[in-house]
Order: sequence, then C-alpha cells, then structure tokens
Amino acid sequence: MTAPGNPGIAALGKCHPVDLADPAAMLALAERQDADLTVVGPEGPLDRGVVDVFRRAGRPIVGPARAGSALECSKAFAKAFMTRAGVPTARAVICRDLGRALQVVSGAEFGFPVVVKADGLAAGKGVVVADDRQAAELAVRRAMEERQFGAAGDTLVIEECLSGPEVSFFVLADGAHAVVLGSAQDHKRLLDDDRGPNTGGMGAVAASPLVTPALEHEVLTTIVRPVLDLLQADGESYRGFLYVSLMLTSAGPKVIEFNVRMGDPEAQVVMPLLEGAFAQALLASAAGSLSGMHLGLSAHRAVGVTLAAAGYPGPVTTGTPVEGLEEAAARPRTLVFHAGTRLVDARVVTAGGRVLTVVGQGQTFDDARQVAYDAVSVLRFEGMQFRRDIGRRIKDRIPA
Repeated sequence: MTAPGNPGIAALGKCHPVDLADPAAMLALAERQDADLTVVGPEGPLDRGVVDVFRRAGRPIVGPARAGSALECSKAFAKAFMTRAGVPTARAVICRDLGRALQVVSGAEFGFPVVVKADGLAAGKGVVVADDRQAAELAVRRAMEERQFGAAGDTLVIEECLSGPEVSFFVLADGAHAVVLGSAQDHKRLLDDDRGPNTGGMGAVAASPLVTPALEHEVLTTIVRPVLDLLQADGESYRGFLYVSLMLTSAGPKVIEFNVRMGDPEAQVVMPLLEGAFAQALLASAAGSLSGMHLGLSAHRAVGVTLAAAGYPGPVTTGTPVEGLEEAAARPRTLVFHAGTRLVDARVVTAGGRVLTVVGQGQTFDDARQVAYDAVSVLRFEGMQFRRDIGRRIKDRIPA
C-alpha cells in the first residue's frame, strides 16, 4: 500500500490518505494495516521525526531518524558535519545574517560563479549558482529579506562553485554497513545544454559510466564510511538510503550535497535497473543486518525525461488535463512515473511543478533515449515543458 499516493501508483495498489506532516497519523495507519515494513520516500516526514516515532513503537521502518535526516534537511549542519568527518566538499561560509551574507558574495571569498544555498528544505529550489555579484546579491536578498523560501532561507550556505561532471551515488545503510545501489547522472538546469535556472531535476540517466569500480571504492572509503562512522559516534545509527551528490573535480570526488532518500528523478532511472533481493535488503536495513548482502544494476541503460508545468521552477498553474498517459505507458520498455498529478472527475490533471517522468530502457543510452522521447511525444498538457537533450552527451563506454 502507499500513502498518500497518486494516480500513477494507484494502478499498482491501494492508496491511503495521510497527513505527511503528522508522524503520529502515519504510525496509526501502519498499525491499522499491520504493515510489516514502512519505507519512507520524501524528506519531509523524515525531518519531522517519523522514523523516531515508528522506532519507539517497535514498527520496522526504512529511513534515518531525525538526527540523521539533518544531512539533507539542513545544509549548514551537513557542511559542518562533513568538515568534522573529513569528507571532501566545497569550501563554504555559513551565514545567519544579511550583512555577512552580502559580504561573502562580494567576490572576495570565492570569486564567481558562487553557490548560494538555503539551509532548510526548499523543494529542490533553494540553490542558486550566481555568475556575478549582482545575481549573488539578488539570491541572498530574495532568501533572507523577501523570505522566498520561508524559514529555510534564514540561514544560507555560500560556497565556492566546483567544476567537473556531476554524478549521483546511492547506498542503502543499516547503521554500520552500506550496500551500493548504483549511480545516475541528473540534469538540474531547466533548459537544454544546461542553461536556465536550477530545478529539482529535469531528467536523469543510469547507470553513470563515470562511476568506475575505482571511483566506487573511493567514494565508499572517503565519504560513505566516514559519514556512517561519525553518525554512529554521535549516537545515530543511520538506517536507510543515502544519496551522495558528487562533483568529479580535478582534485577528486567532492560532495555537493546529501539526500537521505532516493531522490527524484534519479530513483526513477535507478530502480528499474536494480537487481537482487531488494525487499529483503530493505528489511535488513531496518533491522541493522545488511552485512553480506549485495545489490546492483543490470547492464541495461535507463533515460528519464521530466515533464514540467508552465512556469516551473516558479509558480505554476495546476488542474490542467494530462492526455496520452495510457498510450505512453503501453509502449515497450517504457515507464511513466507520476509526480505532480491528481484525479479530478476521473481525469488525471496536473498538481505540481514536475508532473511526470518518462523512463525508457535499452541496451545503450541512445536506445533508451529513443524509447523515452518516443513516449514523451504522445503526452500532452497545456504549457508542458521538457528538455530535449537528456542523456545526449552520455557515452556508454565505461572508462578504464
């Protein structure tokens, strides 16, 4: 079962209404259904302590406790934590007042471009890569003066802009052990050729050919292991997904940010390729007994294209009918994932900024791209926007 669900997942099982801001309501639902295991998808319930509530009630659940969720839910905490753990990351300054933030983005600290991050959760929209002082000051003022992100922007993390290809690396942890789930490459910018504003993600590909066995070992050794060890030392047994967003710089991999969940749209391209006893691994994660388990991705490729509403990543109009869903989903090697949709009078309509992600699978990235974009061609809603270059520059050959 799923809670609260959407029209897409409702085709696969029963959906139950629940308030994701209310951990007690989520626990009550799990107890009414006598759920053997609960897997937390979004970051909001983790930030509100749903795992802590379930653990106190003796209910198995996959996800970090509130203390561990701060790796994603507070950029300032994550940056300070990485410094303590010796994890490679960008140089940064944490600013809690407007004057200090404006001083930092003057250019003296990091030059330009510079990255301005809201400390708290901002629905994937709290990061601005500012190319010059004017853009950086505007980002600071919008966050701290205009409160564009509410309380999430009261504190800012301002950091140097790293250069290099970005990859996403996923593990499932049980507190002491981590099982690699795979890798992906996200496309954050709104427009083709990585132009336009940052978004929560306009598409992704899996697996990343940049993640070689040597790089995987380095990330596990220099990032994942120190994070789990320091959390354990701090009294937090981190059980759940850990998503490491990496920049592959000339000095080696550096962490851009952590997510404490699978994240989207990367989850939509990683999960269809996953091989192994995934359900058993989830149970083992909740129980703290992952040692000896292995998962991984198939040799196939997946390309996901996100379809967004007009105006995204800014304010959007909702309630627009979505056409072509059945035709797209019926195509071979195609999956259509719902994000911002709802049912109104038995019709699927838009209900958010990112509406759908269409995933194509194939032997190569070119093959998977063709499958995905063929399906996109039959989907329609007013104002639909999407990138036409997802995966275009990704090569299948894995470097030696």
